[in-house]
Amino acid sequence: MVRRRQSWTTWLETRWGVPAYAGGVLLGLTIAFFVAAVNTMSGWLYAISGVMLAILFVSIWSSPRNLKGVQIHRRPIRPISVGESLAVEVVLENVTARSRVLLQVRDDVPPQFGEVPETAIAALPAGKQHLWTYTCKPTHRGIYHWPTLSLRTAAPLGLFWCQRPQPAPTHATVYPEILPLKRCPLIDQLGFSTGLRWQTTQQAQNANEGLTRALRPYRWGDPTRLIHWRSSARYGELRVRELEQLTADNQVVIGLDTRDRWSEAAFESAVVAAASLYIYSLQRQLSVALWLPHTGILQNKHTILSALAAVVPGGSGKRDRLPNQPLIWLGPAGSLPSTLPLGSQWVQWLDTQTDSSDVTALHPTLSINLSHSLVEQLQSDIRLQ
Repeated sequence: MVRRRQSWTTWLETRWGVPAYAGGVLLGLTIAFFVAAVNTMSGWLYAISGVMLAILFVSIWSSPRNLKGVQIHRRPIRPISVGESLAVEVVLENVTARSRVLLQVRDDVPPQFGEVPETAIAALPAGKQHLWTYTCKPTHRGIYHWPTLSLRTAAPLGLFWCQRPQPAPTHATVYPEILPLKRCPLIDQLGFSTGLRWQTTQQAQNANEGLTRALRPYRWGDPTRLIHWRSSARYGELRVRELEQLTADNQVVIGLDTRDRWSEAAFESAVVAAASLYIYSLQRQLSVALWLPHTGILQNKHTILSALAAVVPGGSGKRDRLPNQPLIWLGPAGSLPSTLPLGSQWVQWLDTQTDSSDVTALHPTLSINLSHSLVEQLQSDIRLQ
């Protein structure tokens, strides 16, 4: 895999210029003619070396000017999952009154994106735009940031290469891989009871009295049935009731252990499992949430998948309390929290030195072996160890 050059020539090219092959030949001939002119005191040799030197100076001066006045605009990048193609769109605009020619464009993407994407533009007319679209396939989840895009040219004579990084900050979110689960007893066994609890929660949200938790100022979009008229008259502004929601027992909650007890392969497998279980629950039309120690309960789809894209083991000192409701706990073997609520289910990742028969738990347990297919194991039945 070819990556960007990090050498003294690149350093010199980004600050001044580096001779191309033709430029190097011309520079050598210029020096040779000048040395010969000094030795022979011949005027025509001085003239030839002077003309060559002038051509070199014109080329060195013109190449950086050819890059000025080109502005970079990026369009938002749609989040993808690992294995999908990431589409990046870059707009190059010439804001000067003269055409810019023979441009080479390189996007300074992170190493996880593979080869450095580049393209060539023969001419960019004055006041015009050029749309550059390319795709790449990131090999690892994450939230990636890169600040620059490089413009390179040897115009107009092709004697000296000049490169200038242009500020063009952007970011791309790569979600974990989503496994195509056809069934999942971890989730299916909770489906019917969760559906009943979801109906109870909807009744609580539609109630008009008896479940008031607090009063707050009216915000645009709040239903008028929740306005507390007596308090509104007392405060001189509209006040809305916040109803008590039965969030402690209306969701399938997926918990991920982020303590620093994982091997790298096992943690990546657990993140993939968490994302796949979440998407499977949505497909089953269940109310589902994710719990992480440093964030607590997360519910929005983009928020959950973004959190899973960025999570690392032991990455934060803050640790939120476990929810009081049963949850599906994803963790390494032998590290089950003592405060895990009753009714929870445990998915444990075995390492090469752990035997599933030696691990005991009071919760239904699914043991994951990294040497076997994760899809097949998530689709298998759980058991009480």
